[in-house]
Parts: sequence; structure tokens; C-alpha cells
Amino acid sequence: MKGFLQFFVRVARFYVEGFRSMTWGRTLWILILVKLFVIFVVLRIFFFQPALGGMDEAEKQEAVGRALSQNP
Repeated sequence: MKGFLQFFVRVARFYVEGFRSMTWGRTLWILILVKLFVIFVVLRIFFFQPALGGMDEAEKQEAVGRALSQNP
């Protein structure tokens, strides 16, 4: 167990040191985080509305049943 914990400590130190010594990497990480924000928040709000939102249980069951029984 002690060796297992030391392994994770060494891995964590490796990544912390790597992030400290970055120059362009910080800018790239900021771009990555902004891109993820756009993908998961903005697109979710405007384009991927919940299909079953605002329905009660019976309406949800009926809508899912209709979707499953349709032939593709």
C-alpha cells in the first residue's frame, strides 16, 4: 500500500512540475478550457434542449414508447 501511494505522489509531482515550467502550454490549456466551456455549456443551452423537458411521467412514457416503436 505504501508503494502504491508513493507512485501516485510521484505522478502528481511530475505533473505539477510540468505545469509550472510551461510557457506556451498555459496558453494552450486556456484555449482548451474555453473550447470545452463552449462545447458543454453554450451548445447545451442553445442547441441541445432536453427532449422530455416539461412533461410529466405519463407523457414521458408515451413519448419514449412512440420513439421506440417507430420504424427507422
